Amino acid sequence: MLNPFLSIIIPAHNEESRLQRTLQQVGEFAQSQTYSVEVLIVENGSQDRTLEIARTFAIERPQFHVFHIDERGKGLAVKRGMLEARGEYRFMCDADLSMPVTEIERFIPPALTEFEIAIASRETRGAVRYNEPFYRHIGGRAINAMIRLLTLPGLHDTQCGFKCFRADVVDDLFGHQTMVGWSFDVELLYIARMRGYRIIEIPIPWYFNPETKLNAVQDAVIIGRDVLTVRRNAARGIYDRSLPEEGDS
Repeated sequence: MLNPFLSIIIPAHNEESRLQRTLQQVGEFAQSQTYSVEVLIVENGSQDRTLEIARTFAIERPQFHVFHIDERGKGLAVKRGMLEARGEYRFMCDADLSMPVTEIERFIPPALTEFEIAIASRETRGAVRYNEPFYRHIGGRAINAMIRLLTLPGLHDTQCGFKCFRADVVDDLFGHQTMVGWSFDVELLYIARMRGYRIIEIPIPWYFNPETKLNAVQDAVIIGRDVLTVRRNAARGIYDRSLPEEGDS
């Protein structure tokens, strides 16, 4: 497959309990399309059978590619997958599939055109949340309010784990990414705003997964710190057009 239309990037850290089911659903989705699809699983820092499960699944499926990174960090895994991918559109997809995989079609042509980045939203009109505890919703809204106030006004849900990037902006955005943890989304979208790229929010049906690895209080503190780092990086010129030198952060 030389130039697939769509690349699906799945970051996977300690996902042995649900990865097999997710890969099966993604594989069925890919097989049902009339366009070409590749799937990249990027396992990083797992202490369970995640890498083994991914490699076994991919053995007889040439559409599937598996990458391993020793270091932890979702942002690191997504960056590796995005830069390894070859698709005209590159979609990051959480391993829990809290958004049904069939929704991906709404993020790419012909359903969606005239965009550089399309992000899933649990908050824009038309979105529906299922089974989410009230305290989780309130915590998420508080985090997003902080993000909107300090870095990304107008975007209602920057942290949902489903986003599509057009190939011609991937090197520019991910080449400047410095954050490897949960806040990498904020950094990428901030750089995109600086560049004037068109960002579209897509309302989705979203299903709460009780196995989520997020910690509302701890992650709010981390994201708050990282948001300030993004602003500081921008002031230092880290996100200017020329790619950063090796070792910059």
